[in-house]
Amino acid sequence: MTNTPATPAPFSRIKIRTGALVFCGDEVALIRRDRADSTHYTPPGGNVEHGEDLTLALARELAEELGLDTAAAEGGDLMWVVDQRVTRPGPTPPPRKLHLIYRFHISPDIRATLAEEELDELPDGSHEVGVIEWIDYRKTAELPIFPPIGPALAALTDPHAAVTNAALDAVTDANYTWV
Repeated sequence: MTNTPATPAPFSRIKIRTGALVFCGDEVALIRRDRADSTHYTPPGGNVEHGEDLTLALARELAEELGLDTAAAEGGDLMWVVDQRVTRPGPTPPPRKLHLIYRFHISPDIRATLAEEELDELPDGSHEVGVIEWIDYRKTAELPIFPPIGPALAALTDPHAAVTNAALDAVTDANYTWV
């Protein structure tokens, strides 16, 4: 009898993504990605690699995408966790992804040294260009941000406001359509 590997069920794998809201005053850095049929924003960050420490993964991603040395920033506290269970196009079953969103504050002097574009390598070796935009955090509620943190971000009373519940609503097929 031959055993054939079963196709993994959707969401049976778990990935972790660290991301950060980097504030300079009332403005927050978001990466804008323009695609043929859509535009969306993401907080800078990326997937944690196998065996990688969460803090080191976040520092690596912020250095790669913004050119930010987290040691030069204030904060680093965990703000929100978003549980993503969304079906997506493609041949492989989608993973469940936990988005860990941290918060940093920087000075205008540090901001002036940061990247204005982010290159995201695609499977074919080419790059997708993301534009780093500094947006007043109070104007993020209606932006197409993924994970969808815009309403929670815009509801903060100020960039240093305490967060009483770190668990934001899960992102599922019932409340999100992959674009």
